[in-house]
Amino acid sequence: MTYKDELTKAMELLSLDERTIFLGQTVAYTGSAIHKTLESIPLERRIELPLIEDAQMGMSIGLALQGYIPISVFPRMDFLIVATNQLVNHLDKIAEMSNYQFNPKVIIRTAIGSTKPLYPGLQHCSDYSKALEIMLSKVKVVKLEKSSQIVPAYKTALEGKDSSLLIEVSDLYSEP
Repeated sequence: MTYKDELTKAMELLSLDERTIFLGQTVAYTGSAIHKTLESIPLERRIELPLIEDAQMGMSIGLALQGYIPISVFPRMDFLIVATNQLVNHLDKIAEMSNYQFNPKVIIRTAIGSTKPLYPGLQHCSDYSKALEIMLSKVKVVKLEKSSQIVPAYKTALEGKDSSLLIEVSDLYSEP
């Protein structure tokens, strides 16, 4: 199975939990490689959003506080940076800030943009994995460098009690 096939399998596994909801860019409409991994998820479980990354992360936190498990999709890691205010200052710290009364769980899905067949430019293929690991103390950061990691990582994210940031490598989508 390819990296993309494993991602599709992982998304189908997540969708079996009725608390999950998928939101972000290209979740309902085509436009990125991530979309192809969500095609088997019912449309009523997907919320397409415009480019409002900070608001998307805030919406994800709000949904999690209401008992949902949002799968918040940011097709390129470069634009997840726009949401770092909500990610670092809220999601990562809300449990401690609320004296552990609240612990919203969000599964954040992002990808390091592909450089093949064409180089998309600096703001479309950056890898901020290490920087995010340094900034986040409670949100678990996982870079998916092998297809064999994908399903177990998403299963762990679903079953765990804390939020997770799963980073895909777009150039691997067709790799075994």
